[in-house]
Amino acid sequence: MEIHIGNRVAEVELLSKQGNKVSIQIDGTVYDVDVAMTERGGCSLLYGNKSYNAEFMRTSDDGKHYKVNANFSTYDVEIVDTEAKYLQMKRSDNARQDSRMVAPMPGKIVSIAVKEGQRLNAGDTCIVIEAMKMQSNYKVTADCTVDRILVEEGQTVSANQTLMTLEV
Repeated sequence: MEIHIGNRVAEVELLSKQGNKVSIQIDGTVYDVDVAMTERGGCSLLYGNKSYNAEFMRTSDDGKHYKVNANFSTYDVEIVDTEAKYLQMKRSDNARQDSRMVAPMPGKIVSIAVKEGQRLNAGDTCIVIEAMKMQSNYKVTADCTVDRILVEEGQTVSANQTLMTLEV
C-alpha cells in the first residue's frame, strides 16, 4: 500500500506480525519494530534501542485519513490501499496521461491490446490485468504512442511495476 505523508509518498508492506513485533518494508528497506498501542489512538514504537511516540486522530469516516502527532510535529496521512489504487485507476478518465503505465496492484497480465509504435487515442484500452479475481481494462487518457512494452501476456506483475512507456 502507499502512505501519503504530506507531499511524501511511501510504499509500505507488512511482512510479518507476531504479537507486538512487526516487520515492515518501507520503500524497499525492512524495519523490525516493537509496536504497542496505547489509549486514545496513541502508539509507542521501539526501534533500534530508541522509543518513539505517536498519536493518531482519524479525520475521515473511511479510516484512511489521519492527523499524526509525533516529534512535536503534526502530519496529514492518507492510506492508499490496493482497493483505493484500483478505484483511482478506474476513475482516471480525466486524469493527465503519464509517460508510463503502471500496475495499480499485483496481478496477472491477461492481454496486451497494443503494439510498440502504435498510435492511441484517448480512451483506448492498452492492457487487461486480472487482480483479486477481476479483470480490468487499463486505458490511456490522452492521445499518445506506445514507446515500449515491458511485460508479456501471462506474466505476474507487482504493484507500481511499469507495464509500458508512452510518448505523450
